[in-house]
Amino acid sequence: MPRQPTPAKAPTARSAKARASAPQRKAPRDPEQTRARILVAARNEFARYGLGGARVDRIAAAAGANKRMLYYYFGNKDALFLAVLEGAYEHIRDAEKALHLTEIDPPEAIRRLIAFTWEYYLEHPEFMTLLNSANLHRARHLEKSTKVRSMHSPFVAMIEEILERGRRAGVFRAGVDPVQLYVSIAALTYFYLGNKYTLSAIFGRDLMSPRARAERLGHMTELVLGYLFKT
Repeated sequence: MPRQPTPAKAPTARSAKARASAPQRKAPRDPEQTRARILVAARNEFARYGLGGARVDRIAAAAGANKRMLYYYFGNKDALFLAVLEGAYEHIRDAEKALHLTEIDPPEAIRRLIAFTWEYYLEHPEFMTLLNSANLHRARHLEKSTKVRSMHSPFVAMIEEILERGRRAGVFRAGVDPVQLYVSIAALTYFYLGNKYTLSAIFGRDLMSPRARAERLGHMTELVLGYLFKT
């Protein structure tokens, strides 16, 4: 007599439990999100501790990643530092583009550039600390970056175009170097904020009070425009 097929066993509670406890396959990570998290964590770490004091372990932990991922995306700590610097410069240059200064009357465009630079440094103190760390290492990381140089060429051209429009309108003097002008604007902000504690102590003033900040912005604006205006 032919053997009858054995009926399939009903799943037991034990087998169901085993399936439930089996490791589930995780959804693949988004590489762009992972890279972005690493950059944010690295920016905070470098801004707080500098390149020398920053630790890859802390960056990976803050990013919810591991060191292997960090090295996979960026290679090493120096390359990660360069990526952070490039991102910092890209952010400020993009914000400046959004001002559309070439569409504005030249004196007003310069006023807005000064105000923007002042407010950006106030709102992004990490930018200044990153620059401090880069300068401490003699900009050896930035020297390797073609990206940073390429994003600054149109920025200088924008300032040059504003100056030329002002010159043609008979408002601005001729022969102003756009790079020197921007360095002066940045320096007027950078030195004040970078030395706010020592200067406040020396002169017995709270240089970060709302009134002092407003006075500083007004002084910088008058100083720069006083230089630019044709006499």
